[in-house]
Amino acid sequence: MRHSRIVGIGHYVPEQVMTNADLESMMDTSDEWIRQRTGIEERRVVTKESTSDLGYQASLRAIENAGLEPKDIDLIVFATLSPDYYFPGCGPLLQDKLGVDTIPALDIRQQCSGFVYGLAVADQFIRTGAYDHVLLVGAEVQSKGLDYTTRGRDLAVIFGDGAGAVVLGPSDEPGVQSFHLHSQGKHYDMLWMEKPGSANKPIITPEDIQEGRHFPKMEGQTVFKHATRRFGEVIQEALKANDLSFDDIDMFFFHQANLRIVEALCKHLSIPAEKTFNNLSRYGNTTAASLPLCISEAVEAGRLKRGDLICPSAFGSGFTWASAIIRW
Repeated sequence: MRHSRIVGIGHYVPEQVMTNADLESMMDTSDEWIRQRTGIEERRVVTKESTSDLGYQASLRAIENAGLEPKDIDLIVFATLSPDYYFPGCGPLLQDKLGVDTIPALDIRQQCSGFVYGLAVADQFIRTGAYDHVLLVGAEVQSKGLDYTTRGRDLAVIFGDGAGAVVLGPSDEPGVQSFHLHSQGKHYDMLWMEKPGSANKPIITPEDIQEGRHFPKMEGQTVFKHATRRFGEVIQEALKANDLSFDDIDMFFFHQANLRIVEALCKHLSIPAEKTFNNLSRYGNTTAASLPLCISEAVEAGRLKRGDLICPSAFGSGFTWASAIIRW
């Protein structure tokens, strides 16, 4: 039976660092308040780069790490909530930047769950034999769309820019062993960006901009409550589906949304700190880039080795949530 496995990984973050002290000069906030509320100390922000630019840099690193060249890629799957343009998507833009000839490229919009959803898409294309090497990218430029005033501080202090990418290829042994995907759209407006969008006519007005309706909004307590519940459920679902226990997993990777969520989960599920890897304090929430960026850094740090069994999981806007079991 044909399976898929991750054969290469890489990440890229912009050079510019925005610290909590920098935010103190822009809005009514404090370093202490941000650390206590989120665990974030700093984040990366672009100057001129776009989302596809970040994705391109991460892709080059992942392809090189796989021992391949861009011409070896058969399909691009690009996960982002912050595309360069309303349309077209970032997938075709990345295809052009990589200089690969007319290969298919698609975008997915599952926000913080985008990497695991994209993993499921890539896995199925490889399992069926449709493609041999799939480039999966999670990339975000959120700093250009945040409200860096006191009005927008609840979200502006959380998010950062960055990208992570993996290359998946065929394998005789299971690499991606299972994935578990969920959504619950009735909570769509608990974490969303209302405008621009086709639910409105026109899609945005000067009054909307003046009122800040083009900035993301979040009901923090609601999101925290649902996230801690769904994370736990989907992780246990993945373990049960593979007849595994928590002890069988070498590393748990959580979407880096809020350190308080991760700490609450680890306490509730009795996951020891040495089985997790967190970089939230340095990058903030990079949405679709969060998981591949975190896993890539764990590889670089020697915390994740070939043969390890890992469980990445995510929760985000939609609501969507997801997990997977992967033999690294």
